[in-house]
Amino acid sequence: MVAENGLTEGRYGFDLEIPADVPDGVQALLNRRVIRKYKTNPISEQTMALLLSAAQSAPTKSNLQQYSIVIIRDPEVRNAVSELVPSMPWVRNAPVIAIFLGDVRRIRRLAEIRGHTYLNNNADTFMNAAVDAALAMQCFITAADYLGLGTCPISYVRNRIDDLAEILDLPDGVFPISGLCIGYPDDAGYVSMRLPQKVVVHQDLYNDDDLETDVKDYDDRNHERFALTPTKQRHTDKYGVLEKCTWSENVARQLSLPERAGFADYLKRKGINLD
Repeated sequence: MVAENGLTEGRYGFDLEIPADVPDGVQALLNRRVIRKYKTNPISEQTMALLLSAAQSAPTKSNLQQYSIVIIRDPEVRNAVSELVPSMPWVRNAPVIAIFLGDVRRIRRLAEIRGHTYLNNNADTFMNAAVDAALAMQCFITAADYLGLGTCPISYVRNRIDDLAEILDLPDGVFPISGLCIGYPDDAGYVSMRLPQKVVVHQDLYNDDDLETDVKDYDDRNHERFALTPTKQRHTDKYGVLEKCTWSENVARQLSLPERAGFADYLKRKGINLD
């Protein structure tokens, strides 16, 4: 049995035919939203232990577990991190900040301890560590949503990657993936509209022949619900302000200029080979 029950309308701007009886956990995923305003309520050690247990329940490549998490509660450290992202006040106001890290240092050390030669300093290992950290963060986010907490990922911390590494005392072989603000919501947030499945999902073979038409339809739906104000339009000094700046225009603007050009150099300086 299928039903158009409104659960996907927020995510796509239209309803899909889905099973009539959707479990609460899946409904929570469909209703997931970023939270950028938090109450001052502290998060207990027991709740954090539960959230971190959920994070460590994520899949991990070959059980290598190539990630680490730094939990920041100390006001001095939190302020130092928040100063790296002055345009995002929610970083300073979040009761807890977590930094999710790719970590290839641990197994390198274990190889030495066990008397083996480590021969996997390469791009594939970097990818595996980055994915491990991202999966752990997503499981953490899902558990936080279930417990009534709000979260906001912060990839911008990589814009100041050397400063962040110094603040957190990150050794060689460890690299930031993302920050994550965590707290009890003081704002309802909103459900971000996503590209339709026919753009993202390919059946059997990759085919993007209808990309322009399908994205135009998405742009129109998204603009109707979340019109981009001038302050949210990218690189207006170069491209100007549009009355209707669509999602596709804005992301094309964003990526028309290099971002985080020093990231690869940072990784190499931290002893990570991308060959």
